[in-house]
Amino acid sequence: MLIAFPKTLPDYPFSSSSTSFRSNNHPNKFQAPPLISPTITPNRKPNFTCKAMNTSLSSTISDLQEQQQPQQKQNDNQQQEDIANVWRKIHGQENWVGLLDPMDPLMRTELIRYGEMAQACYDAFDYDPYSKYCGGSRYPLNEFFESLYMTHHGYTATRFLYTTANVNLPNFFRTSRWPDKMWSQHANWAGYVAISDDATTKCLGRRDIIVSWRGTVTHVEWVADLTNFLTPLTPHIPNCPDENIKVEGGFLDLYTDREQACGYSKYSARQQVLGEVKRLVEKYPNEELSITITGHSLGSAMAILSAYDIAETKVNEAMNGKKIHVSVFSFSGPRVGNLSFKKRLENELGVKVLRVHNAHDLVPKSPGIIFNETTPSWLLNLVQGFPWCYTHVGVDLELDHKKSPHLNPNGDSACAHNLEAHLHLIDGYHGRNQEFKATTGRDLALVNKDSDFLKDEHSVPPSWRQDLNKNMIRTQDGKWVQAERKRLEDHPEDIDFHLKELGLAAP
Repeated sequence: MLIAFPKTLPDYPFSSSSTSFRSNNHPNKFQAPPLISPTITPNRKPNFTCKAMNTSLSSTISDLQEQQQPQQKQNDNQQQEDIANVWRKIHGQENWVGLLDPMDPLMRTELIRYGEMAQACYDAFDYDPYSKYCGGSRYPLNEFFESLYMTHHGYTATRFLYTTANVNLPNFFRTSRWPDKMWSQHANWAGYVAISDDATTKCLGRRDIIVSWRGTVTHVEWVADLTNFLTPLTPHIPNCPDENIKVEGGFLDLYTDREQACGYSKYSARQQVLGEVKRLVEKYPNEELSITITGHSLGSAMAILSAYDIAETKVNEAMNGKKIHVSVFSFSGPRVGNLSFKKRLENELGVKVLRVHNAHDLVPKSPGIIFNETTPSWLLNLVQGFPWCYTHVGVDLELDHKKSPHLNPNGDSACAHNLEAHLHLIDGYHGRNQEFKATTGRDLALVNKDSDFLKDEHSVPPSWRQDLNKNMIRTQDGKWVQAERKRLEDHPEDIDFHLKELGLAAP
């Protein structure tokens, strides 16, 4: 039975005892996730957004608490300064030596923060086939983080990323089943680029450019779509110096294909991300910059591929010629390329990759089940020319969901792959041989946002997050219709200018 919700709800603030959520005049808006802190407010941005303390970076401290705990505030200020001093280590300058086992508290909070940036892609993507807007973002660019209740992170979304329908990865692409489709049938929303605001930049010690890629919403079924054949990066990425550097063909197609008949995909995902990062680098010529790329599942593969491309194409060179640090925080991603790709990415281009995965997840074991990084090095060098020989890149952080007392140890493969579950495991991870102990206060209910992984004792329903009334609103004449959304902008007007600077042909 439908409940007649008013078109605009009263502007109630959040409270620790309330289960109602205000609409912010977004009739199609997700109901807010359970609060990580009872003091969080959706519209108040903290003075600093990345405190290295024993609480989650997705939480904020209320003014009352700050007044009552001046000593804690003083300590937080000192820890904020520490972030600015050690961010390069957090981003892999020393290959995360001494930060993962045991887990460094600051490393944990930063890793969760970038994981939440990847999770935002799932929370914003409209994958409902009964929606007229299936395949696009639920929220417009200028309201993106506000709509996701993520303004406390201190970033501004600067552009959306789109990919073209790919025959090799059909489970990545979603379309509406309705005849009156309001979204492109040739393109899907695939992520976003964002940049830190002034306050967060001061806290971080540099201005951070984030590229976040969406994964698939079909859990692990997409692995079956992999062609399992390596494809040379040349001529797709002309800057690649060696035809023996190869990646999985489906990933490369998704990254480089375009559909000129479609406004959203007339530029390839490659052109979009390179053009936007180039624009942002030129916008802040006198500032310390970092480029951080994140993604989960298939989004992890796109993150690694785009990080390679940014470094290979020298988009990470500042106006003064200084190289900008490029790092990847990968969550539960597949293998992307061969041994030559790994050597070029890590040793010659200096891209730093931290791979986080659950030991019981199947996706990181593919492709390359037979020949991979576990193969003896002498044999791997002999067979690396084979089209099915893959190797992981970067530094590995392995988690184990069976160590968490809150998760069902017999959860299915989709549960083991779930990103929110990974963030929960990071919250309680202290080292390889250490017991699980939650640290940041991250809300357990987030695990079941899109899964059924929590034990029943927590009384959290599975897959609880959904559109209010499935995006249906009641009109003034009493009829129920799907709410209209703002049209998503396709590409910035100056993209051609920046692509020409990079020597990339404009469409």
